[in-house]
Amino acid sequence: MNAALASLLPVAPRPAAEERLSSWLSRVAGIYDMSANALLAHFGLAGVSALALEQGLSARQGALIAARAGLSARTIDNMTFAALAPHARFVIAPSARYFCPSCAKTPAIGRRDAALPWTFWCSVHGVRLWARDKRPMESFLPESVLERLDPIARRGAARLAAWAEDHDPMGETGAPTVPDLLRFLTTSYRRPSPPSLSEQPRLSLEARRTAHAFLTRPIARQALLVAVPEYDRFAPVLAKPVRSGLAALAGGSLLQNYALAVGVARLTQNPVEQAAAALAAADAEGETNLRRVLNIWPSATRRRIDVELRCLTKAKAAGEAPRRRQLQRSSTNYARVPEISARFVP
Repeated sequence: MNAALASLLPVAPRPAAEERLSSWLSRVAGIYDMSANALLAHFGLAGVSALALEQGLSARQGALIAARAGLSARTIDNMTFAALAPHARFVIAPSARYFCPSCAKTPAIGRRDAALPWTFWCSVHGVRLWARDKRPMESFLPESVLERLDPIARRGAARLAAWAEDHDPMGETGAPTVPDLLRFLTTSYRRPSPPSLSEQPRLSLEARRTAHAFLTRPIARQALLVAVPEYDRFAPVLAKPVRSGLAALAGGSLLQNYALAVGVARLTQNPVEQAAAALAAADAEGETNLRRVLNIWPSATRRRIDVELRCLTKAKAAGEAPRRRQLQRSSTNYARVPEISARFVP
């Protein structure tokens, strides 16, 4: 067996569509009843893991694996996350983040994009992904809400992907970057508070006594709830808070990351109105938090936010519905941004 492995492998299946390197290596190793690390050691790559190779495969390493498997070096490289910039590789999960009911029929195959937090549809089967506990998105958000949010989520996911590949032209024009937007979305706009009556399940008096700790537990209130009120309305109350900044993507659930993608898209499209709305809904402590985050936004954008906030405040004091200000919309035409137009505009 070792002699066979020393040169060209007798059997080495071709990678499946969008398969990641660690998945393919595990499948090949399984044929020979060994681990992926043991297979790499026989290839002359002892001491390096498949997960590490996915993120930093050198030309020599790729050529060595290709020669032993009878594949091209390009084929091996295409199974890695080479397209992701170093600043984004921390979001790569060691296994699938979410659950594809169609991919589950061949569970040994792991797809590359299934490891990324902004993938909400299977790239191979086109179906909506489920949460890791095999709950479909429809169990969290009504179908009518998903139909309205899906195009927005796709735009947010496309910008997140562009940022991860270091091709986010909107972040290069002086507009708030993806990290700036995520920092804003995950900043508390109000002090933590227990679940409101609308967030509490219907309980009997006895059950309320039993659930006293839950009903009185303070929950973080982040600007994400203002930017994505649908998430605020339907998400389980204990699942609403997300981690801060970019860590929210790396550690978020399917529902949380879907909401973050929607929030990124809305802030990209309308940063002035969205930021002003969060400030208008904030308490004194929350406004201080948000202002601190906004300090790194362009000064011209901050001035427009203050103008919009004054309009909202006056309208609220007069008991009027706030007037939509089309002047505050972003002037970016996403369809004209060549780097991401194919993914950004449905």
